[in-house]
Amino acid sequence: MKTKKYKIVIFTELKDSLENTLKSTLSLAKVFKGEIALFHVKKATDVVKKESQLSAMRNLNAGYMEMEKQINAIVNTYSKKFGVPLSYSCAIGNVKHEIEHYIDNEKPDFIVLGKRKPKLFNLLGDHIIPFVLKKHHGPVFFTDQKNVLELNGDLSLGMLSDSEENSLTELVTRLVTHTQKPLKSFKISKNSKPKSSEKEEIGTKNIEFVFDKNDNTSKTISNYITFNKVNLLCVDRGELNTDKKGKSFSTTTNITDILDNLNIPLLLTGQITKN
Repeated sequence: MKTKKYKIVIFTELKDSLENTLKSTLSLAKVFKGEIALFHVKKATDVVKKESQLSAMRNLNAGYMEMEKQINAIVNTYSKKFGVPLSYSCAIGNVKHEIEHYIDNEKPDFIVLGKRKPKLFNLLGDHIIPFVLKKHHGPVFFTDQKNVLELNGDLSLGMLSDSEENSLTELVTRLVTHTQKPLKSFKISKNSKPKSSEKEEIGTKNIEFVFDKNDNTSKTISNYITFNKVNLLCVDRGELNTDKKGKSFSTTTNITDILDNLNIPLLLTGQITKN
């Protein structure tokens, strides 16, 4: 059976943290045999400084050439440094429109966003996360500025879900093969107090924690994750079409809360389509 090669795109602002974002993404690409691309978009208002149409066109053309030269140099540098091919594209315009256009045309399997505090991916301020999650129903990988995802014996994998069954997705199953430590499963139940148990699953010990669902759930889970030294957290995004009663814990607000309280990479699984 032929293994699927995933398309992975990094939405980047070309900041200093890009190197660690690339390192973590390279580890992800090794697991899923993925191809990595960078996409950089700049607001037109950051490029056009004059009012006349002719001056605006000149500024746009000059700005695009300068931006392309910059990202080309960065890609060449990191391609040589890491010994892997990297592709890139860039655009000037309305940021949301350009990101939507990229997703529609390129159809990436994974989207990678750099996570840092106090704000996440400031290209769109506080709106990039809900926008990307609404538009892209596949996996989304949040890298951490300081803690790089590395595939070695120290990889400690955590899985967060509010599903009672908590079945492992293909993504998590493949990641488990790269760790020698027990998978730590964090489950959310409506009528449970924090408790832990152990069981055997897919050839490795699975340590399970169950939490009550309330206003402090995100903070409590974050504390448990930190205490158990998890360095990659996978979050089950649940089903694509769920009613309000079946609303998943992996809402934008909860995801943002977890990101704010954790200094580790986080991988959101793709949503399952249910009619």
